[in-house]
Amino acid sequence: MRFVLTAVAAFALAIAANAASTLDIYFVDVEGGQATLIVSPSGESMLVDAGWPGYDGRDANRIAAAARKAGLKQIDYMLVTHYHLDHVGGVPPLAEMFPIVHFVDHGPNTETGPQADKLAAPYYAAREKGKHIVVRPGDAIPIKGIKVDVVSARGDLLSKALSKGKGRNALCNGERKRDDASENGKSIGVVVTYDNFRFVDLGDLTWNIELGLACPDDKLGPVDVYLTTHHGMDLSGPPALVHALRPRVAVMNNGEKKGGSPAAWQVVKDSPGLEGFWQLHYSLPGGNDHNVEEKYIANMSAENCGHGIKISAQKSGAFTVTNERTGHQETYKR
Repeated sequence: MRFVLTAVAAFALAIAANAASTLDIYFVDVEGGQATLIVSPSGESMLVDAGWPGYDGRDANRIAAAARKAGLKQIDYMLVTHYHLDHVGGVPPLAEMFPIVHFVDHGPNTETGPQADKLAAPYYAAREKGKHIVVRPGDAIPIKGIKVDVVSARGDLLSKALSKGKGRNALCNGERKRDDASENGKSIGVVVTYDNFRFVDLGDLTWNIELGLACPDDKLGPVDVYLTTHHGMDLSGPPALVHALRPRVAVMNNGEKKGGSPAAWQVVKDSPGLEGFWQLHYSLPGGNDHNVEEKYIANMSAENCGHGIKISAQKSGAFTVTNERTGHQETYKR
């Protein structure tokens, strides 16, 4: 009997170890906003933004469903990149249906006026029910099993490159666009590392701010997965940054009519070393020439949407991407 119990216990431990062997990233469809759920091999979690409010709780329900599918009973860290409706608006309704432990942001909303105050107030109220953390570039969000480096926040950027930074960036050509003083440019950006796997999410940082992470020196270094900045709008995503990141795979969190602009799409498509390109939605502005194949698109129309994309990454740097609409998978080797 003792042998049987020991064998059963060993088997259970083996199952548990195997279940916790990957870093899982769920790109939840919030139709042109952002909701990226990151689940560490330790079981701790971080949600980056929570989509829109309203729509009968559509986005909060989709996030909660993804969290339950991942086996979560709470969100350990709710990271709000910036105070815009498609990123912070879904936090209060989500907090009502799913426990959130820590709320992470860059401090008070930098936009002012009645509309800005009306947007931020529900989030501030929800935040009062948990623990509040304000982060700055150079900070790390303490999630067990992975490293989460903050590279931008409130308009400030890293003063020192991450260890993977490549020094002088030959791709810098001086091209700039108009400065952006909105909350987009104040976005918190993070690099998530799980041993040999790296993922970058820069929220809605805009072109000139992003150049500060890439020029004259590349401060971030290459990544395995790049979530396209600002939903794939051409207000963001300069080639000097995107091509310095050299993503093996890019995921575009666009909506049917929002983001996915042909110019931004092409910058990603032309990135050196790109092995795969996935989209949350078919982009109407992109047309036939600036969308990926259907098997790489989670939602083909607004009438039948809500499908996500999942990435499961191993310590080696190998990872698998799954289109949750079709079940189509592709594995990218180390």
